[in-house]
Amino acid sequence: MTAPVAAPRGRVVVGADGSPHAASALRWALRQAALTGAAVEAVACWQRPVVSAGFGVYVDIDVETPLREALDRAVAEAVADTPQAAAVPLLSRVVEGHPAWVLVESAAGADLLVVGSRGHGAMSGLLLGSVGLHCATHARCPVLIVPDLKHPGGR
Repeated sequence: MTAPVAAPRGRVVVGADGSPHAASALRWALRQAALTGAAVEAVACWQRPVVSAGFGVYVDIDVETPLREALDRAVAEAVADTPQAAAVPLLSRVVEGHPAWVLVESAAGADLLVVGSRGHGAMSGLLLGSVGLHCATHARCPVLIVPDLKHPGGR
């Protein structure tokens, strides 16, 4: 007879965009969840780019599939880097929408929202990215903004 698996005692939502800062945030979230018995929900966000090819012709680019693959790789690497992760229930999902809005909405009812201090945006040299700033000011749960500890220069 197998022992019953305890239900998670909370939920930690983490933004995962494939950047080094997001990888640090994901590892941090996994360690925190292992300490508290919470589950981790890794969320990657995308917006549909529409590229004009001229003359009223638009090209629809599939970004969801490569993002799903990148998220799967990021989660696998974070789990491999975090020995405590084996005991953490983990869900990963790809959601269409602006990352700041999607993360705030995803964190509704969560115990903690974790984001990297900078992502893949055009202004990655800033100390705090726009997504992190939006989450810190709009989320209805505590927000932790994690710097990239493996690559302090942000690259």
